[in-house]
Amino acid sequence: MNISITDVKPGIGLVLDNQVWMVVDAQFVKPGKGAAFVRAKLKNFKTDAVLERTFRTSDSIEEAYLEEKRLIYQYSSGDTYHFLDSETYEDLTIGKTEMGDTVNYLQDNMQVTAVLFDHKLQKVFVQTFITAQIVESDPGIRGDSSKAGNKSAKIDTGATVQVPLFINVGDWVKVDTRDGRYVERVQK
Repeated sequence: MNISITDVKPGIGLVLDNQVWMVVDAQFVKPGKGAAFVRAKLKNFKTDAVLERTFRTSDSIEEAYLEEKRLIYQYSSGDTYHFLDSETYEDLTIGKTEMGDTVNYLQDNMQVTAVLFDHKLQKVFVQTFITAQIVESDPGIRGDSSKAGNKSAKIDTGATVQVPLFINVGDWVKVDTRDGRYVERVQK
């Protein structure tokens, strides 16, 4: 269904050039001279590319009805990831290419949000922060609690994170899944 460009607001989906975009920011501009327009910042679901586009108020654009589903991660086999739909209890399989970087932060029985358009998966989102255990790292330096340096450490999901020097194997840490950044050490 086509909508007026003045109805474009952050959070809605749009179809442009046969691709699904999410509106990140939209500003209605009415200059002193000339016709009004809408300046929008859009993010592609598949490629995460960001696009700034200007639309005239006379334009109309196709709205993408996005459906969100809560899924629970079960297991992986090769490049296929198996999820359980928490409403229908249906088993869904998602390929590694559709998962993107989120595969680095999947933990058993983790709840994720899947966004679908036209019953086709567009993107899978994990929680913003996860608690993970350090499984591989150089030994920590006792007494070095300053933020003077970092070292690489592997967490239980398989991802590599930069952590402070005092973190040891077996420690639990909080990780930001948006950029893979260490946040803090957690007592568990």
